[in-house]
Amino acid sequence: MGEPRALGRFGEYGGRYAPESLVEACREVAEAFREAWADPGFRGTLAELLALHAGRPTPLTPARRLSGELGVRLYLKREDLTHTGSHKINNVLGQALLAVRMGRRRLIAETGAGQHGVATATAAALLGLEATVFMGQRDIERQELNVFRMRMLGAEVVPVTTGSRTLKDATSEAMRHWVGVTGDTHYCVGSVVGPDPYPWMVREFQRVIGDEARAQCAAALPTGVPDQVVACVGGGSNAAGTFAGFADTQARLVGVEAEGGAGAARGRLGVLHGCRSLFLQDDDGQITQAHSIAPGLDYPGVGPEHAHLRDLGRARYVTVTDDEAVGAAIRLARTEGIVPALESAHALAWVIRAADAGELPAGSTVLMTLSGRGDKDISTLKELL
Repeated sequence: MGEPRALGRFGEYGGRYAPESLVEACREVAEAFREAWADPGFRGTLAELLALHAGRPTPLTPARRLSGELGVRLYLKREDLTHTGSHKINNVLGQALLAVRMGRRRLIAETGAGQHGVATATAAALLGLEATVFMGQRDIERQELNVFRMRMLGAEVVPVTTGSRTLKDATSEAMRHWVGVTGDTHYCVGSVVGPDPYPWMVREFQRVIGDEARAQCAAALPTGVPDQVVACVGGGSNAAGTFAGFADTQARLVGVEAEGGAGAARGRLGVLHGCRSLFLQDDDGQITQAHSIAPGLDYPGVGPEHAHLRDLGRARYVTVTDDEAVGAAIRLARTEGIVPALESAHALAWVIRAADAGELPAGSTVLMTLSGRGDKDISTLKELL
């Protein structure tokens, strides 16, 4: 998983399908990122922030009781233990530092589950930037805690009332807003989607997950590399970062999508939010509405590199239902004392299903990225339990 081809191409996917008014802004971000990523000073500052502010490295936790029940050796990469409670802080600290380097004074972001919004508000407060977060009205209602956290951190939260009032519409509104404010504002995209350079840049900022996990597995596992590497996929940033650490190994890569948002598993070629990838569409090619109990997976497509990995056969993409994800969240809580985000619970649900069905041979080693903690989903779970 190296650099994409010209204009961010991963095979036939990716590109920079941005409005003319944003092409120059994207080019400036691409040039600034390439320069910064080659600068040891920038990377050193980011590494220091990830260590001292975000709490990296995150541990690799053996899920001993659940492993005994499933007959496999399950290890959890604990992104839920980062400051703000998810992997989102890795990417946001990188982009916020880049914004400062570019002379921008303001961040804008989209958010679904609220974790990217919280991370953006956190980084803005830390670095003295303004922050505006666009969030679908439906997600505001089901993620009340994260909305409060963003506002407490000083961010403006803008409700989006168009369309499905979820992540897709929040992303569209953020891009429309960026058109008029590119001179002093950086759009902090939260996943491996959007126009070049965002899919590549976000993956590189999230690569720390896979790089850490690779070293931790080398120390913890007899074989050094797990048999399966599993992560949930909405747009796909935590999975892209995890997979980057194992793409050159024999580990099987598995991305787990929501049944109602399966862009990689069931999407068709299309263009949305500035990139060419796989999206849920009707017979007329119109983007259709996604659904997931996990707001972070409530997106009708997948990042272009995931689409490319699927075509290459390097990664496999599977789906999990809402009920399976809720059941997996409860099971992890009651066997390991960990309440996962409902997004992460999708990945665990597939591991449970595959182990029970014999798809994972007894004794297999499985690395699963626990992308976030479940505090934000307590209201949803209370209604179901």
